[in-house]
Amino acid sequence: MKYRYNEGEILKELTEYVNKTYGEHYAAVEADFQIQDVFEHLQIAEPFCRANAIKYLYRFGDKEGKNKKDLLKALHYTILLYHFSGMDKLYPE
Repeated sequence: MKYRYNEGEILKELTEYVNKTYGEHYAAVEADFQIQDVFEHLQIAEPFCRANAIKYLYRFGDKEGKNKKDLLKALHYTILLYHFSGMDKLYPE
């Protein structure tokens, strides 16, 4: 599909960013563990993801100018919010 606003390339870049986060210090790859798993257990994953998405959107343009990484982080937390709020289970295919 041809997108008008470069959505395909943006989604590709977002996928690459998310894949990279699984190898960073916030994840225990060997244990198949993410810190969000703890937040889910504590029943705070949804508000945590919402707050972080807002934080990165709010600081976009202020901290280090228009920092692409802030938008990628906001999008990643929005995807996590989509999951932890149950939106990915509402309309199964």
